[in-house]
Amino acid sequence: MSPDHEIVLVRGGEGERLVAALREEHPSLEIVTDAASAAGEITVAAGRVHDDELASLPALDWVHSWAAGVEGDVGPQLRQSGITVTSSAGNGAIPLAEHALMLTLMLNRDAPRWLAAQRAGRWDRFTHAELHGLTMGIYGFGNVGRELATRARAFGMRVVALRRDPSRDTELVDEMFGPEGIHEFAALCDVLVVTAASTPETHGAIDASVLSALRPGASLVVVSRGGIVRDTDLLAALKSGPLAAAGLDAHTVEPLPEDSPFWTLPNVLVTPHNGATTPATAARGAEIFRANLRRRLSSRPLLNRVDVTALV
Repeated sequence: MSPDHEIVLVRGGEGERLVAALREEHPSLEIVTDAASAAGEITVAAGRVHDDELASLPALDWVHSWAAGVEGDVGPQLRQSGITVTSSAGNGAIPLAEHALMLTLMLNRDAPRWLAAQRAGRWDRFTHAELHGLTMGIYGFGNVGRELATRARAFGMRVVALRRDPSRDTELVDEMFGPEGIHEFAALCDVLVVTAASTPETHGAIDASVLSALRPGASLVVVSRGGIVRDTDLLAALKSGPLAAAGLDAHTVEPLPEDSPFWTLPNVLVTPHNGATTPATAARGAEIFRANLRRRLSSRPLLNRVDVTALV
């Protein structure tokens, strides 16, 4: 498509830096940061577009989300509009893998005990565990899962994974499972890390039967999306076993309500869906959009297209 017929709206992301880069790369392309300035002619939007804006954006036919998982950015009307949606999938894979490993280490070593001792000025030495020789199970083996697998292996862990198509990426793990093998997969896990997208197939998939199949003393880490693990089953497993501990960066309701029991359970670490909030994540998202804009202007297929009909 000719740049003369494109008007691109940029919101959020890397903001002024991205706008400057786009204007330098595409001097004939009109880049706007205020939808009202050219609403009827905007064809591309980078950033969130609310359903109540769609009527004023009749020419819009592509929306790029700065998020890797776009379900929170795509409302019902946008899902039904036929507008192409792309994501920044892969932009936060590195920091999310690091965050998952951080939570795993903190749970494995009982780091909260050291933090409490430090606050109290108490010298508290104790015998703790190590990751070497344990098995990490990765539920959902996409960008984050692949990054996490390489890091877990560097710690001397055995890695098993579960994904929709178990024939892919098998060289990165010791054993790969499909969805039908979830209980066999769980039975191998000392640490279960949830990195899957939220879809009708994954929503609620980690239930009491899966949690009870984990190895005794196992821990759970969630860094992708809430709702994949059933909260009521997770609470029961944390209070009465078999789950020893959990590290939760993604939550079913966000922000996590003040009265949520997860805040105060002694065997739970809570972070505020903050694992991928790094400058490099934003920069990678901007590069994904810039690459896709080049593809659009040269009439090539866009990367990271989202099937909005499959979103929960």
